[in-house]
Amino acid sequence: MEFRYLVSFLAIAEELHFGRAAARLHLAQPSLSQQLQRLERDVGVQLVSRTSHEVRLTPAGEAFRAEAERIVGQAARAVEVAKAAAQGRSGTVSVGFNFPAGMTVLPPTLARLAADHPRVLAQLWERRSGPQVDALLSSELDVGFVYGRPRAAQLEARELLTLPVVAVVGRQHPWARRTSIAVQELGERPCVLFRREQSPAMYDAIVQAAAAAGTELVVAEEVDDPLATAVMVTARPLVGFASTARAARAGAQGLVAVPLTGPVPRLSLHVAWRAGDTSPVVDAFLTSLACAGPFPLKQPETV
Repeated sequence: MEFRYLVSFLAIAEELHFGRAAARLHLAQPSLSQQLQRLERDVGVQLVSRTSHEVRLTPAGEAFRAEAERIVGQAARAVEVAKAAAQGRSGTVSVGFNFPAGMTVLPPTLARLAADHPRVLAQLWERRSGPQVDALLSSELDVGFVYGRPRAAQLEARELLTLPVVAVVGRQHPWARRTSIAVQELGERPCVLFRREQSPAMYDAIVQAAAAAGTELVVAEEVDDPLATAVMVTARPLVGFASTARAARAGAQGLVAVPLTGPVPRLSLHVAWRAGDTSPVVDAFLTSLACAGPFPLKQPETV
């Protein structure tokens, strides 16, 4: 099985279109089709179902995709390690993070890493918690900062801090001058939320707090990107949600952060890594993290 076949398969899996996948790889479409056929012959099963109207992965293809991503990701990391060694560095640690980690945890951790392990380079990727967990499992990331303790048995985690969730509204929203909002009131106003797989712990904290207060959210929009959410809440009379770390920047985006009461949704920020990972660069990063803590949390300004 040739490595390039895996790369071609992943391009098809992501694009679900042979023309786009071929253009992305700078291949002629017949060549891409031949590579897929050879890969399927090597594997012994059909990986991609193709009709005149649709391209999709078969169940076997979906299962194969996860392993192919892991292999290609590990190969990319091997290249980075080799480059680091050639440049006199001891290696690279790939770190995923969310907003509160980026504002509170990473700056002192990276400063300590640079001081104690100057030959270790950290590559940073900002992502929501769900995609980070997927990337940790596929070895695309070495360390992640996520909401909630990951349930995957392959991952270890340590809690770093706990922070409340607040409501965010536009300056013209009827609730903009409130000092607090009871969670029970959330059922009275339309809100904007993200898909659960993007951040399961945050999603559950908000929805379960509403249920405990005897109400149900009226989700008018589902938006996964935090910046797009901020724009939508500014422009329309919707209620959004944010951690207190992100809400501390609400004013700069034309938003108002309002504390929630009864019960207050809360999030725990965890650092996560693959169980049994004995990589020196991961150990160096986690040691630097432990030495840099504890981490204070700034509270948002409210109106």
